[in-house]
Amino acid sequence: MDLLKRSSYYYDLPQELIAQTPSEKRDHSRLLCLDKENGNIQHKTFYDIIDSLKEGDCLVINDTKVIPARLFGKAEGREGEIETVLLSRMEDAEGETWKCLTRPGKKTRVGAKIVYSDELCGIVTDVLEGGIRVIRFEYNGVFNEILDRIGIMPLPPYITEKLKDRNRYQTVYAKTDGSAAAPTAGLHFTPELLKKAEEKGVEIVRVLLHVGLGTFRPVKEDDLSNHTMHAEYIKVTKEAADKINEIRAKGGRIIAVGTTSVRTLESATDDNGIVKPFEGETSIFIHPGVKFKCVDAMITNFHLPESTLIMLVCAFAGYDNTMAAYNEAVTKKYRFFSFGDAMLIQ
Repeated sequence: MDLLKRSSYYYDLPQELIAQTPSEKRDHSRLLCLDKENGNIQHKTFYDIIDSLKEGDCLVINDTKVIPARLFGKAEGREGEIETVLLSRMEDAEGETWKCLTRPGKKTRVGAKIVYSDELCGIVTDVLEGGIRVIRFEYNGVFNEILDRIGIMPLPPYITEKLKDRNRYQTVYAKTDGSAAAPTAGLHFTPELLKKAEEKGVEIVRVLLHVGLGTFRPVKEDDLSNHTMHAEYIKVTKEAADKINEIRAKGGRIIAVGTTSVRTLESATDDNGIVKPFEGETSIFIHPGVKFKCVDAMITNFHLPESTLIMLVCAFAGYDNTMAAYNEAVTKKYRFFSFGDAMLIQ
């Protein structure tokens, strides 16, 4: 098996196993527990995860908050609707300037003005590689409040049902606005479950990665060495880095909640295993052959075939273990993708 070939990460998934709605209760999703050393599998419920957490462990969560980043408007002087999805804010640009996806693209050339509402319009100032538009927004009022009123949660393309409660596409600990998609492994946690973990002596440390829609884009190159990851904004504070390093020095496990936390930690950790404070962009691509420097265990959902996310899981748990676990999950009719069930890999 050539682990640098995209096709090595394909698996058969019946359409009916793609979860269209969240589970009725966050922590009542199913949990597949995978031992990465021997490949053993156990089937549990997510709230049972507390039994796998130990005093002295560190649970690392990504506290990004999904913004209602999908807007519909009209370009001045042109017919028809324009869809805009905000990808990432350009920190060094004037005001609220964002990298965006627009559809149809031919109506949004440089200089085009898109009117979304009486309160909000956007001017296309640049077109980047991959057709990404740079849009400078003009608005009356508070930008995020306007988004809350007129924006729509940008659900992944494989979810076709309307989301009744948009808080269910948000973790209970979401804090910092900026994501175009949810860090979905965290959707299973409740305040009560997090409190139980803390009472057990588990440290909870927050990091930040703003998830871009590139996370849903398929890998087009069959040779993974030719694949370029999309860049995403991350932040690890000095306080978070110091706490993680302290826990590691004492022999505690670093348990990452989600692939976003994994990518953040591995981006901020040096070759000696020391986590450094970091703020900026990462385009780290973790696949088999890449060595982990920080993470000891991870909680994650079940990911798309041939995606960079299943490649990351294969790098962590081992290719054979991961693919066997996925086939078992299909056989046992687990629910897949963003609103689906979870895995604990340790």
